[in-house]
Amino acid sequence: MFQRIAISSLTLLAVGITTANEAIAQSSPSTTSSGQKIAITTAVPFLRISPDSRSGAMGDVGIAISADANAQYWNVAKMPFAKKKYGVSVTYTPWLLDLVPDINLVYVSGFAKFGKDGNQAISGSLRYFSLGNIDYRDIGGNSTGTGMPREYALDLGYSRRLSTYLSTGVSLRYVHSSLATGVANVGDIKPGSAVAGDAGIYYSRTKEMNEDKATTLSAGAVLSNIGSKISYSSTKRDFIPTNLGIGAAYTYKADVYNKITIAADINKLLVPAPEQDTAGKYYYPDKGVVAGVFSSFSDPAGLKRLTAAIGAEYWYQDQFAVRAGYYYEDKDNGARKYFTCGIGVRYTVFNLNVAYLVPSGSGINRNPLSNTVRFSLLFDFDSGSDFSKSNPTN
Repeated sequence: MFQRIAISSLTLLAVGITTANEAIAQSSPSTTSSGQKIAITTAVPFLRISPDSRSGAMGDVGIAISADANAQYWNVAKMPFAKKKYGVSVTYTPWLLDLVPDINLVYVSGFAKFGKDGNQAISGSLRYFSLGNIDYRDIGGNSTGTGMPREYALDLGYSRRLSTYLSTGVSLRYVHSSLATGVANVGDIKPGSAVAGDAGIYYSRTKEMNEDKATTLSAGAVLSNIGSKISYSSTKRDFIPTNLGIGAAYTYKADVYNKITIAADINKLLVPAPEQDTAGKYYYPDKGVVAGVFSSFSDPAGLKRLTAAIGAEYWYQDQFAVRAGYYYEDKDNGARKYFTCGIGVRYTVFNLNVAYLVPSGSGINRNPLSNTVRFSLLFDFDSGSDFSKSNPTN
């Protein structure tokens, strides 16, 4: 993207490589017959970073687990199933903490329910990704300025319960990416922006066995980041990370004290792979967004493009939680494989979640969140109404 810029900071180089290939599925290699790796690239890959510590501790599952304010990211359709009328969440995620102290993702989200028995909800969020302070140099080693590359996304969502057990939701998103802030003489390179949206569906049903024992089966699907391409120059437009996710969760409430949830998600990036011309060279075809989505299903890599995550959550008296999970990606699709763990504490309206990603990989294959602790604060409260009585699945 920035052919005319050589960056003196190894930090940014590490961010670019690791972000592209590991953290957020920006790069998914396709192998030629000669063994050459061809990458599928998208712009603004920060849109695929798991932003909350609860799901982060469960292997990055979130499409079908019980609703809270972070459902704005995972599946906006879940919002009407939240127990409380209002909710707010704040998460701080250090990035590449093993190398540098000033790269991070901040996520703030919230929702409010309304309508009969709280069967509708509006929600919103802000994701802000800062790449810290960077010194830039040209190919000759001369300083071209300093800057603070940054990206953010603003969301606004609406969801509605269609029946006792089914709901749907949509959200709109504005994305802004400024990667060359403060750099001199970079031609027509400019900040990029895009408009996108999500559409989700959610099903959850509880079977009461007796006063204290129950089971809940939930499932969901979401199309995320469906929208325009983004451009950093007047000559090229890049796909954003459109994604299809499907998830399921099963919760067993053994008694008034103990409850456990097992959940799993499968995701596929809906971005086309490079194509090969008659000379055997690979190139990115100039496809529209819709054509790009459909062509992603004809990728020769097939099922290798799928990623899978599984997680578990145990609650004691709905006050203390222990979580663990595992994330898997094929070796020909980025090779991300890692374990996660974490805890949660709930007291009245206050929730604290902590996640830890077990160190894995080395070099450019090392996950940017390895050996990193993330924290999320959630506040759930009502205003004269207790919607949990009308939500049999919570």
